[in-house]
Amino acid sequence: MEATTTERQAEQARDRVRYKALDESTMCGAFQVTASEHPDRVALRTKGDEHVMTWGEYADKVRSLAAGLAGLGLGHGDTIGLLLTNRPEFHWVDSAAMHLGATPYSVYNTYSAEQIEYLVSDAQNHIIVTESQYLDTVKAVTDRCSSVEHVVVVDGEADGALSLADVEASAADDFDFEAAWKAVAPDDVLTLIYTSGTTGPPKGVQITHENELSAGRSFDQIIQFPDGARVVSYLPMAHIAERSCSHYLPIMFGFTVTTCPDARQVISYLPEVRPSWFFAVPRIFEKLKAALEAGMENEQDAERKEAMKGALALGLEKVRLEQTGQEVPDGLRQKYEQADEQMFSKLRAALGLDDIEALNVGAAPTPREVIEFFHAIGLPLAELWGMSETCGAGTCNRPERIKIGTVGPPGPGIEVKLGEDGEVLIRGGVVMSGYRNQPDKTKETFTEDGFLMTGDVGEFDEDGFLRIVDRKKELIINAAGKNMSPANIEAKLKTAGPLIGQAIAIGDQRSYNVALVTLDPDAIPAWAREHGLDGKPIEELADEQAVIEAVQEEVDRANEQLARVEQIKKVKVLPTEWEPGGEELTPTMKLKRKPIAEKYADEIEALYSS
Repeated sequence: MEATTTERQAEQARDRVRYKALDESTMCGAFQVTASEHPDRVALRTKGDEHVMTWGEYADKVRSLAAGLAGLGLGHGDTIGLLLTNRPEFHWVDSAAMHLGATPYSVYNTYSAEQIEYLVSDAQNHIIVTESQYLDTVKAVTDRCSSVEHVVVVDGEADGALSLADVEASAADDFDFEAAWKAVAPDDVLTLIYTSGTTGPPKGVQITHENELSAGRSFDQIIQFPDGARVVSYLPMAHIAERSCSHYLPIMFGFTVTTCPDARQVISYLPEVRPSWFFAVPRIFEKLKAALEAGMENEQDAERKEAMKGALALGLEKVRLEQTGQEVPDGLRQKYEQADEQMFSKLRAALGLDDIEALNVGAAPTPREVIEFFHAIGLPLAELWGMSETCGAGTCNRPERIKIGTVGPPGPGIEVKLGEDGEVLIRGGVVMSGYRNQPDKTKETFTEDGFLMTGDVGEFDEDGFLRIVDRKKELIINAAGKNMSPANIEAKLKTAGPLIGQAIAIGDQRSYNVALVTLDPDAIPAWAREHGLDGKPIEELADEQAVIEAVQEEVDRANEQLARVEQIKKVKVLPTEWEPGGEELTPTMKLKRKPIAEKYADEIEALYSS
């Protein structure tokens, strides 16, 4: 096994693509290198090639928009707000502002006017770029925020707003584009990433040009991106993972980006795009696994159904042997290779993942059985770990050596160690310059020797691979003093069956754990039809005894995988959905634990008093 890995690494070193953009000191320089090297390569596209733009055309658009934005008063050190879905115009405007030495920041589309007002008050931007569907929200913001002088609409015209054509027409005749971008320095702030606010108001994470280039250089040594790689842009651009994956890394590596304005449709994009690299949050892989298993279970041909189940069992046996360092018997390997050729290769092609170089998951814990499933069908899913404050970089499982249950070793150029209490500490070029307008908060986030205190608790194994236990402030410490990871418990609940959509485990300072769960809006309609409850809304289904019993069966299955002290003793099915950006979930689908505890205090107390 070791020899095979070494040979692969040697082969990769010989074939490694040399990306000149990584030698630049700013993202502006990286952009210019990539655009000049690949002027005819497609840089941005939409599904079905309804819109296609080459790197050369992209560079021309950036030049004209930069001149126009400068004409509106945007200059070095200024900020600009972007409230946009995933569309080509986002990339144009962000890159144009970047070339002026300005700092673009993105706003979650689900934010209310009040939430956006907070960001604008902190950023003090004079320009907001948006699209027609958000104009009412933006109007409410501009009525309250005197700093905003211009609203730009990218998809049409509106009273009191500028179009992109208007912006370009605002350019001054003597604007010097070359001088503008060459004046940008490595320590200039490239973007603000406003944290999603699980523990209070968002903080503006200041990511510099050097930070992002450091992250790109690190990823280049972990994942060897092929020349002309393809990615899909679908997560909110206010999320550091998406900002890096589908905006900054393409600038450094010359990717072709396909924009997907609705994240719920991303799986349908994959067969057309055939991405070289695909990153997703755990929920997407959990739902894809459930859909594939449901398709297997619903197979009408009994012989084919049995063959598929047998192939999956072979794959899982092979994966588990490899993960424990055991030799895979020749007979098992041959049977698996045959199953892979006959079934799994066709499945990967149907999914659009047959050209994948790296498949990554992060931003929250991923259940082991989910990762094992994808390995079994020939898709080596790998966990990584990072945060807004580190450009999304930190640790990552390499494609050639993935240890399931870990988030991998530290990336090249990144130092990671554990504090006395197990807190993960990180230092390196990827770490932010600080929080905007919060010097005290910045200072208390770093140790005296310059390590960022992440707030995550972790542990290293004997090979230097990191395992994240949970958020330091979110650990459940029960009445007996036992520490537990709620995220681990919740992951087991959500993958124990199709009905549980979201879950929160509660038990801090209590004698046992309980849970609040919601029904999965994608799975419950089909289940309801099968059980004679067709047509009933989620609000009513949550009170149906048959639904409660089915959810309890899923809880029981989850409990079988948990230690006795971690098990859920009582559960409440809530008659509601939790939407990203709502009262219960951040836009990145992290639980807002304190607001949930306050909102559902009566339901929680009922579980303990009954």
